[in-house]
Amino acid sequence: MRIALGVGGGIAAYKAAEIARGLMERGFTVQVVMTAAAQEFIRPLTFAALTGQKVITGLFSDASPEATLSSSVEHIAVAQDNKLLLIAPATADLLAKLAHGLADDFLTTTYLAFTGPVVLAPSMNTNMWNHAATRANLATLRARGHFVVEPGDGLLACGTVGPGRLAEPAEIIEAVLRTANPRNDLEGETVLITAGPTQEPLDPVRYITNRSSGKMGYALADAARSRGARVILVSGPVHIPEPSGVEMVHVRSAREMHKAVVDRLGEATIVIKSAAVADYHLAQIPEQKVKKTAMRLSLDLDPTPDILADIGRRKGDRLLIGFAAETENLLSEARRKLQTKNCDMVVANLVNSTVTGFESDLNAVTLVMSTGQTVDLSVAPKRDIASAIFDHALRLRLALHVTQ
Repeated sequence: MRIALGVGGGIAAYKAAEIARGLMERGFTVQVVMTAAAQEFIRPLTFAALTGQKVITGLFSDASPEATLSSSVEHIAVAQDNKLLLIAPATADLLAKLAHGLADDFLTTTYLAFTGPVVLAPSMNTNMWNHAATRANLATLRARGHFVVEPGDGLLACGTVGPGRLAEPAEIIEAVLRTANPRNDLEGETVLITAGPTQEPLDPVRYITNRSSGKMGYALADAARSRGARVILVSGPVHIPEPSGVEMVHVRSAREMHKAVVDRLGEATIVIKSAAVADYHLAQIPEQKVKKTAMRLSLDLDPTPDILADIGRRKGDRLLIGFAAETENLLSEARRKLQTKNCDMVVANLVNSTVTGFESDLNAVTLVMSTGQTVDLSVAPKRDIASAIFDHALRLRLALHVTQ
């Protein structure tokens, strides 16, 4: 397979040489495209010697009329001839250009003409990585279906300690391998996923909710879609981009989520209840806003529908996966939920962790299965955790069918 490797301008550009060599060792042909800034950190000759291919350094690299005419459409040829586009390092500037469709050099024009899978390996200063503009640009690029290899933490060239360091070449190469050779092991499956919080109104203005961001459920939806499944995502109110290629059902309250899940249950072969559903709702909702007074206010709350337990009673031969978000007694609570809700698997995580808690892009979970097996998944991006959950879910279903 031919791969286009875009090299952005940053101190990590030298690592792109190791990435190129590693890809070639795995049988890929690598076409390197360098930005002008990248050439300040590493010379094109290095990549030419490694890959045996012409290194493209600009839109108009030769002054002759014939070469200029050829160069003016060369980015189209590169986009057509290569099956995957990897950009490593992807600087903050490059991410911004890609997100907004700006095309002022060979790499960005190639990106706009490219229709295959795209893998991005960001590298930048910690403050730039955490800036709201960069986060928004990454969300846009992820929503397009691009795979982002999260940068590592550590001491950066600028002296800052934190996230922003280019991921290790081996990790980037592994991401390319997964993207270039996608699995379709969920083809023919319909995966019904719930995500995010619910909001239970107290009056026309106020509501009860929780801190769920929906990121884990959305990562599961994206992972299932990329593996060939039809995905129905029932989502409470969140502030993250919708995954592409997924059927969205937007709800607010637990009752609305319950109805949406029951209505679509007949279409599903796998059900994953990752939503953080509010446990209580107001018994009688006032028609007008409740005015603040000096008096103490008490609320009469009733339990919300237990969606997971209801689906457990109706599940038939579907695979049912629940989530247990806990602050203590993780395994005992997960095992209790596994039994009382009739689940096949419970994904348990501690939500009071400073690393993997609410709003984090990382997670660490323990899979508790009806076969008695438990599997610990250590800290990783939620997209990787989602993929691992499906790996173990398919093995679990096979084991359950064998024992029946």
